[in-house]
Amino acid sequence: MASSAVATPSSTWARRRLSSSSSSLFMQMGSSNSTAISLKRPIKKHTLRCSLKTLPFHDATPAIAHLEDSVNSSISSSSPPSSSTVDKPFPFQWNLLQKTAALALDVMESALVSHERQHPLPKTADPEVQISGNFAPVTEQPVRHSLRVSGKIPDCVQGVYVRNGANPLHEPVSGHHLFDGDGMVHAVQFKDGSASYACRFTETHRLSQERALGRPVFPKAIGELHGHSGIARLLLFYARGLFGIVDPSHGMGVANAGLVYFNGRLLAMSEDDLPYQVKVTPAGDLKTVGRYDFDGQLRSTMIAHPKVDPVSGELFALSYDVVQKPYLKYFHFSPQGEKSSDVEIPLGEPTMMHDFAITERFVVIPDQQVVFKLPEMIRGGSPVIYDKTKMSRFGILDKNATDASGIKWIEAPDCFCFHLWNAWEEPETNEVIVIGSCMTPPDSIFNECDESLNSVLSEIRLDLKTGKSTRRPILSDSEQVNLEAGMVNRNMLGRRTQFAYLALAEPWPKVSGFAKVDLFTGELKKYMYGDEKFGGEPLFLPRSPDSEKEDDGYILAFVHDEKEWRSELQIVNAMDLKLEATVKLPSRVPYGFHGTFINAEDLELQA
Repeated sequence: MASSAVATPSSTWARRRLSSSSSSLFMQMGSSNSTAISLKRPIKKHTLRCSLKTLPFHDATPAIAHLEDSVNSSISSSSPPSSSTVDKPFPFQWNLLQKTAALALDVMESALVSHERQHPLPKTADPEVQISGNFAPVTEQPVRHSLRVSGKIPDCVQGVYVRNGANPLHEPVSGHHLFDGDGMVHAVQFKDGSASYACRFTETHRLSQERALGRPVFPKAIGELHGHSGIARLLLFYARGLFGIVDPSHGMGVANAGLVYFNGRLLAMSEDDLPYQVKVTPAGDLKTVGRYDFDGQLRSTMIAHPKVDPVSGELFALSYDVVQKPYLKYFHFSPQGEKSSDVEIPLGEPTMMHDFAITERFVVIPDQQVVFKLPEMIRGGSPVIYDKTKMSRFGILDKNATDASGIKWIEAPDCFCFHLWNAWEEPETNEVIVIGSCMTPPDSIFNECDESLNSVLSEIRLDLKTGKSTRRPILSDSEQVNLEAGMVNRNMLGRRTQFAYLALAEPWPKVSGFAKVDLFTGELKKYMYGDEKFGGEPLFLPRSPDSEKEDDGYILAFVHDEKEWRSELQIVNAMDLKLEATVKLPSRVPYGFHGTFINAEDLELQA
């Protein structure tokens, strides 16, 4: 592992805790004779380790002299954050009432944390599980040019590969799920056979405030909001907002999941907020422009997997609400960014909608069995539950519908697809074909369970005439493997596709390689990253938009060597699964989520 990516003991998060006065609220308020309050766990408890290295958290403790600066101040003492434009700088010039309230609320939080430590955390909320090994965060890296390359980068690979991921700025003080981390984008830019690398936080409103405060204060939707302690954390947060200690009015999202390039803008997304625009600089660095509402047109959250139609250039999206009706809305944008009116989709209860699909004429909306039941927190449970009594179904709606009156619901028993890889119409049978990975248990990502996870690549046929559905596994029983995170050729999204490129999620939750699956025959071809090497989502990059063969292109994937503790980007020929080139990266790249590729021509046209 490169030296820039491994913190020495003098720079680890644990060392900073030896001087608690720099981060205590009393010192922030200017008191010099009070006992500092620490909300942190003992140093030994959360020093995250793998078999080789101590994994550092960021040195993000604010200097006292800078406490009253705006959130744009560069407080981090390691690699400076990228410059950004946020909606409204948040002032920390607290009056006496705010200082008193902040102190009282911190005392309450300290008591809450002490209570929580008396009970073991489930694996799905334990930081030592969720962000250990190469799931642990890294510091920002400014752009590094002329990286070492083994093999030859294909001539058609010109532009930038960007991938999103969760990367908590601060060490968790309580429960933490992998999905709760702050968004960080990793970028590899290709120019004339040479490659550069950079990674930067997406400067969300949430991250900017927590950086200025020097610790996490916003509630973590999955890791913390369960049971009575989750209710207490919500009350603490709302109280801080009431006194103006934090400002939730400009969004609470982490922008850590999806990336899409649309209408000259790279958008980073998580479904709990509006997207954030991130710009790739000519040098290959990343700069957050700000929270993006499509010039005032978007006034609700947007899920992390919007779809760009490769023919029309339109962007299609959903927005779901877990508190109030309408629980689900559908909308789309013209290629020039003009938004349609919202279509309210009638749902009986708030339902997780992480992904959906499009065809040439329709949007395919999954209404599945993982739902939000906030009253479960009162009973001491998680608000994200698997409702076994609910019937899963898919809604088929015309892309240009102005209301939901024409939606056709087709039941699909016991079907939960966290991701849908593609969908298309088959006019000869009057069916819509949906390709997705059916996951069991459906809530295993969010709630601890004894049953091992299975993710089965499936073909789901929705008969528009009879209103019935059928489902079959695409792979034979003898070749069944967990397939999650991936894509088809995006030039054919919404059209009949033969191949899908999906992560081999084994041993779960690691990814040991990727599979090229023939969706028609079930033929499975595997590409393994190498001994003790693991990666994430494979990205398919077509050689040319005019290629006659669907699989004429390359697979790009970040790969981490857990033996040598080094990261690289592998470029694999998608037709024969032969390694074409390996880009050696200057620092560790944690396992992450979803990415996209922006070609060189589009980079020149960024807004």
